[in-house]
Amino acid sequence: MMRLAFLAGCLFGLALVADAATPTLTLKPCRIEHPARMFALPAECGTLTVAENPDAPGGRKIDLFIALVPAISLDKAPDPLFLIAGGPGTSAVDTYTSSYSAFDRIRRDRDIVLLDQRGTGRSHRLDCEYGERDVFQEIEQVDTVPETVQCRDALAKDSDLRFYTTSIAVNDLDAVRAAMGYERVNLYGQSYGTRVAQHYARRYPQATRTLILDGVVNPETVLGPDIAIDAERALERILGRCKADAACSKAFPDPIADYHGLREHLARTPEPATVADASTGRPIHFEFTQRHLSAVLRLASYSDSQGAALLPLSLHLALHENNFTPLANLFRVYARALDESFAYGMHNSVACSEDTPLIDETRLNLAALDATHMGAEAVKSLIAACSVWPKGVVDKDLHASFRSPVAALLLSGADDPVTPPEQAAIAQRAFADSKHVVIAGHGHGQIGVPCVDRVMADFIQAGSAKNLDAGCTQKVPPMPFFTTLAGPAP
Repeated sequence: MMRLAFLAGCLFGLALVADAATPTLTLKPCRIEHPARMFALPAECGTLTVAENPDAPGGRKIDLFIALVPAISLDKAPDPLFLIAGGPGTSAVDTYTSSYSAFDRIRRDRDIVLLDQRGTGRSHRLDCEYGERDVFQEIEQVDTVPETVQCRDALAKDSDLRFYTTSIAVNDLDAVRAAMGYERVNLYGQSYGTRVAQHYARRYPQATRTLILDGVVNPETVLGPDIAIDAERALERILGRCKADAACSKAFPDPIADYHGLREHLARTPEPATVADASTGRPIHFEFTQRHLSAVLRLASYSDSQGAALLPLSLHLALHENNFTPLANLFRVYARALDESFAYGMHNSVACSEDTPLIDETRLNLAALDATHMGAEAVKSLIAACSVWPKGVVDKDLHASFRSPVAALLLSGADDPVTPPEQAAIAQRAFADSKHVVIAGHGHGQIGVPCVDRVMADFIQAGSAKNLDAGCTQKVPPMPFFTTLAGPAP
């Protein structure tokens, strides 16, 4: 189904005005929180009202939600850090509140600005209500068109879905910059957010001081055709690390064989599994299928280091001891997290406008796709769903190569299943002043890796990557593999 196919205050308000022609943005003390967290952080919040259709300023308006986390220093630098979330479809505020400590060094001297991109979070969120669909029981229903039509029609009542793309979002971003009175900004983009950050630097080079691109989407890349192949390679690297690790290989002599054996077994015979409902604690009984396994494999290798560390053990228990509880629980955690964090309508507006129209289905490498755990069905389902979604506004040069004078720090995980380091290596060509850091044994998104916070802060402070010391990132091991349910080997 579509959801699983996608399977990160001050005492006074502050009015900031750039000039008479710039909209006024008034910020007031607030507290920002993540839906899944039990705490809130002090900030200053406000909304900027913009036209949904930039070419029709007298038409429907939407509110963009902004949160400012002020710098600690009273003698702060004039250029803040703007955080751009991934997805597409996740919230900048939620991304920050789930990983705020990674930005503490930067915040010592700089404001942190969080703009929920239009269609996400608190900025006219385009969310799809799927009713009582049971993701545990109905994952085998791969016809995505009916639920996509349902989502489209519901959202179209008060939204024009053509105007929630990257090309519109970068204009919003610059409108917020101007309204807040900043001359230049630093940008941190994560995953899809790296596309937004690079396009902003293309459109507004004079307003861009530095770029941090974490999990880099090369602008020339069309997302979709290689997702299953990249995911398979990342999984093989994770299981290969287990085989090369003394403790892991002793516990699980051939994790790659376990993986293939379990795939073949579930293709023939789904197995019963039980998990506890996260809200009520009541048991949920369902048949664990090959599609459930695929969802777990991709999402566990995505950016959850603990999930990757659990994979060899979970595969071994399922295949050799018929214990599917660890895999089933991982599926429950990931399915709930996706529903809480993703605005699926905004995701569709981006994917169905910027990538899917450029996919030539006749040129897909079906043999290679069918050999993966995701299979060719992943990209075919995306194409089918997008066939009924409105095509939005896309700049002609969105996927073009470009050259930029902006300093850039590019971060990659060697085991990234969606934006492998090769994408960052190509994107790096755009920047004469740049550094590409690849961190061994890590997946998608490096923001939580120890010492990356220091590297990011040093980079922004210098405003250049030319003499940046990122050596500490080469000394950070991934989480040790679990050899029992109690944890890694001592």
